[in-house]
Amino acid sequence: FVSKRGAKLPTLLLGVGRVRPCPWNSRAEFLQAQNTVEMNQLRRFLVDTIDLQAEFLVARLEAALPKMLAEAAPAERSNVQQQFERLTKTPQGCYALIDYVNFKGEGVLHTERYQGQGWGLLQVLEAMHGTSDSGAPDEFARAAKVVLTRRVQNSPVDRHESRWLTGWLRRVNSYNGG
Repeated sequence: FVSKRGAKLPTLLLGVGRVRPCPWNSRAEFLQAQNTVEMNQLRRFLVDTIDLQAEFLVARLEAALPKMLAEAAPAERSNVQQQFERLTKTPQGCYALIDYVNFKGEGVLHTERYQGQGWGLLQVLEAMHGTSDSGAPDEFARAAKVVLTRRVQNSPVDRHESRWLTGWLRRVNSYNGG
């Protein structure tokens, strides 16, 4: 994304995502690399491309709505669209949408489900049914808590996903300022 907009990737990121998923194999390697030339280049890149990073986050959200509408049951599409639009009418709602889609995804992949139930943005929007624009961020936060809690309850026991729930719920609380 950033390369297509003219930003030059630091050496450390060349091949990441295609050849290897991450420049480091462990947290220990990451911490050991803190004072390297490559890490300083990465920090500079991150500072210099903040505008492009924000643009990417918004583009991801804009691309999500058509995918979600295509995946939603025909009877749910109108509600999903309405809830999405309610959220876009407030700054807190826009923040919630952008953060959640980049946090837990669109909710359209069948591989991202436990016991047939997903945890992405689509599932949160489907759980909403309000009509007040001003109340949308609070309702979104409540719905996201339900969806994420259900994810943990439906997850395989050996994954121990309950260890993450407190942090996830804390993050979701930021959507309504609470």
